[in-house]
Amino acid sequence: MRISETTEDLLLSRFLPLLPTGEAAIVPTGDDAAVLSLAGDAVVSTDMLIEGRHFRRDWSTGADVGFRAAMQNLADAVAMGANPRSLVVSLGLPSDLDVEWVSEFATGLAQACEPGGVGVDGGDLVSSNEIAISVTVIGDMEGRSPLRRATADIGDRIIHAGNLGHGAAGLALLEAGAVIDDAVAGLVDDFKRPKPPLREALAAARAGGIRAMMDVSDGLVRDARRMAKASGVWLDFNAKMLESKMGALGRAAGRLRADRREWLLTGGEDHGFLATIRPDAVIPAGFMEIGEVMGPSLGGRVTIEQREIAGLGGWDHFGAR
Repeated sequence: MRISETTEDLLLSRFLPLLPTGEAAIVPTGDDAAVLSLAGDAVVSTDMLIEGRHFRRDWSTGADVGFRAAMQNLADAVAMGANPRSLVVSLGLPSDLDVEWVSEFATGLAQACEPGGVGVDGGDLVSSNEIAISVTVIGDMEGRSPLRRATADIGDRIIHAGNLGHGAAGLALLEAGAVIDDAVAGLVDDFKRPKPPLREALAAARAGGIRAMMDVSDGLVRDARRMAKASGVWLDFNAKMLESKMGALGRAAGRLRADRREWLLTGGEDHGFLATIRPDAVIPAGFMEIGEVMGPSLGGRVTIEQREIAGLGGWDHFGAR
């Protein structure tokens, strides 16, 4: 059945039962608005996914896209130190889309949300020329102060949790039409379904040792520069520590004759967490040290072994490509 052959009410009757209800929902989906019970200040963030720009149906299932749409928003909330409690999801759907794709999308949302007790508590459905997805996350600070990009301090250690470059490598393999065997299948899966370590990052935020934190969505170098500029500091990465994060990137780079270092430094959409901690703090579980905050820098500075990084800007949604 195509979207053009159904009605909004019938589509909702298939879509809504697949979605989780969050632990914070006092009034869940079904009324004009959902009502949530939060212990602290609310954190709100929104992301969009556009077919042909952020995903392709011949590469990703509806469940893959739903999982990815949820995870990139959950990571934004956790990066602020908040516990994600609810998503609001709006879909633009073309008339020739199979209704089953929408059910798969809902399944992917649930697969990402249910482990953390996150609900999908409202949204909207409209007709459009291509699939357009907007997801808003609502998080609960649980009485804590938000973790920001602007609070890194001189002497802090730089730490990271999650993958670096896996999304970029997976995308490159798909674009090249490479054979996806067991050696590289994990990279492709990490592109389709990013796996930010939400539990570890939230535990670190609750423990109180983190000074500054942000989601790495546009590449390590670009996002590190954003943190450095916001904090007015110089971030210096340790080359050997970064090299230990390369893992499976070498196998894909060898096949495509690509530079695994560029994937690691500039690849986006892994949605890991870049943070700084006080020099005397214990590195939280799931994180590893990758550098140090060296000194002040009015415009923000990022180096590797105190050497400038040239020509590695990371992902820019509006940059020339």
